[in-house]
Amino acid sequence: MIWKQEATLEGLNAMHGDTLNEALGIEMTEIGADYLTARMPVDKRTVQPYRILHGGASVCLAESLGSIASTLCIGDLTKKMAVGVEINANHLRPGTTPFVHGKARPVRVGRNIHVWNIEIRDDEGRLVCVSRITIAVVDRR
Repeated sequence: MIWKQEATLEGLNAMHGDTLNEALGIEMTEIGADYLTARMPVDKRTVQPYRILHGGASVCLAESLGSIASTLCIGDLTKKMAVGVEINANHLRPGTTPFVHGKARPVRVGRNIHVWNIEIRDDEGRLVCVSRITIAVVDRR
């Protein structure tokens, strides 16, 4: 297991009240030994005018997963925090099902830099987006 913080889905979801995650309906759904998953609705909050998933919403889901996963990998959260420094995404097909589901897996979890791959799939398991995020572990101020 790569996690240094104990977490529950209920706790992770509760800490994101009054944030963009709540506004977009992002919900953490599983904490595995080396992965984190979440789902996001494809609805009026997350679609573009063509009524398909907005690419920016996919990036938000990916960044949320990577940032939360990195936070769980930090030993002392009173001294360190995770901040995103770069993210990219390839949008592969339109998201049209009621939900999309993201899964973050580590590429590398180092002392100061974490890199995560995130796959976002629709309800039928089709790949909608792939993303990679780089997270810096920095001192709290």
